[in-house]
Amino acid sequence: MSIAGIRAALAADPQLGAGNVLPKLIEHGAPLDGPGIAFDRAVDGLPAWAGLTLGQLHERVAARAAWLIGRGVGPRDPVAVHVSSSADCFLNTLALNWIGAIPALMNPQLPADVAAEYIRRLRGTALLTDAEHRARLAGRDLAVGLVIDAAETGTGDPGAAPPPYRLHPDDPIAITHSSGTTRMPAAVVHSHGSLFAATRMIRLGSPRAQGTERILSALPSAHAAGIMTVNHALCNRSELLYLSQQRDGAAILDAIARWRPTGVFGFAVTWAELARFDLTEYDLDSVSLWFNTGDCAHEPHVRHLVAAGSRNIVTRDGVRRVPGSSFVDGLGSTEMGHSAFHITHRTDTERYGRCVGRPHVFADVALLDLKTGREVPVGEVGHFGLKAPTLAPGYWNDSVNTYRNRLGGYYLTGDLMYRDGDGYYYHVDRAVDSVDLGGGEWLYTAMSEERILKACPDVRDCTIVAATASGGVFTDVLLSLHAWADPTAERTAAIRAALSGAAAATLRNVVVIDDGQLILGPTGKVRKFLMRQRHLAETAA
Repeated sequence: MSIAGIRAALAADPQLGAGNVLPKLIEHGAPLDGPGIAFDRAVDGLPAWAGLTLGQLHERVAARAAWLIGRGVGPRDPVAVHVSSSADCFLNTLALNWIGAIPALMNPQLPADVAAEYIRRLRGTALLTDAEHRARLAGRDLAVGLVIDAAETGTGDPGAAPPPYRLHPDDPIAITHSSGTTRMPAAVVHSHGSLFAATRMIRLGSPRAQGTERILSALPSAHAAGIMTVNHALCNRSELLYLSQQRDGAAILDAIARWRPTGVFGFAVTWAELARFDLTEYDLDSVSLWFNTGDCAHEPHVRHLVAAGSRNIVTRDGVRRVPGSSFVDGLGSTEMGHSAFHITHRTDTERYGRCVGRPHVFADVALLDLKTGREVPVGEVGHFGLKAPTLAPGYWNDSVNTYRNRLGGYYLTGDLMYRDGDGYYYHVDRAVDSVDLGGGEWLYTAMSEERILKACPDVRDCTIVAATASGGVFTDVLLSLHAWADPTAERTAAIRAALSGAAAATLRNVVVIDDGQLILGPTGKVRKFLMRQRHLAETAA
């Protein structure tokens, strides 16, 4: 069957969802020698990088389904999955979905004490882990009855696997957690229907986009975006290489040169990491698409990427390849299930300033005044509220926060945004990071960082630390410089000029820091709350 025929059959199947894409592909006759998933580590005796065919992927998942059900894991059982490799993560996730269990995916970078408490709060039936994380968690009370070695699950008999569990759209098929930048990571539930809604509407409902023929993912595998990327690639019969390491820019660039993808998927922190490198020194010609989700990306990082790679364009003389690539940006979160907005940047586009574009067709977006519950007018900053079929049903074992973040039927994402007269939306900050300066003025840290990066080309990234002292607000700007930058150069005047008048009036110090001084969360985000605490303690000493 052709790719178009398979996609059409999938799109017409009302039972298809996030938890059964693999068995549905087999049911609809997708060729077994077609693409499954490639991993950067060997698995079950199959070499790294070569890629599992669809048939091999189906067999390896069936083996794990048989092994797991033979150990007593069954439908509705929450199973914590705490592993390092993308292969262990996805093969076991697909197997748990096969038998109707609920994989609770955990970022491998979680500190051991946080991971242990998170597992206890899940109140799950089992922990599936590898040797590395078993050692980290040794001696801690995890409150689970069964600890499963990920290295053993692939030894099951594929022929003994039961028929795939029949999933309803409301059935939970995964629990993933938030980034945990401000507190204990929140356990977010995803349903069979919610985590597939965007794939059905905007992926299967339109032609396969340029750049998605051969995808390299640098997204964390233990994330909702990881599950969606796997389903996106499988449904569109795209080749997919899923990396296990997302923080090593050199390794990502080497993987691009080696595997030659047409598209690269990542978070904003991925692009900040790649900003360290002179991309002209790497073979990136195969890349026509960079796809971002989660936090929106900074303009200098986007411009750095779209100048690399190449893409096809249609001319009067036919299709030709030209230098430069496309960058698709948006704004998403674990709870949103999929980016609600989209915008495409190329070398000739100019709509930046943290513009995340326009809403997707499935997204009902409102910018709300929390005091009145009403929408704010054009140009005014409001709290982002979302109604969408992609939204997570809630938080696992946490009804309080499930309902606390709702207003007038909208889910409040915690983001502050405004829209312009043309219907484009702009992200200014997370609500928890913004600072009330009084008199109707606000310090928006994310927007201020964006302006500083644009004003200072030798600054690779920056973090604004704001605090209150003697009744007033002061800010210190912490700069991470490019390797070629002069650390002694005076930048205060340029930074002050880049900020709004009210924000500039709070500027106290500009400090150059090295990467070792950054406090990062499991997904690589800067933990501003902890950065602020440490910086203020150091400056007060």
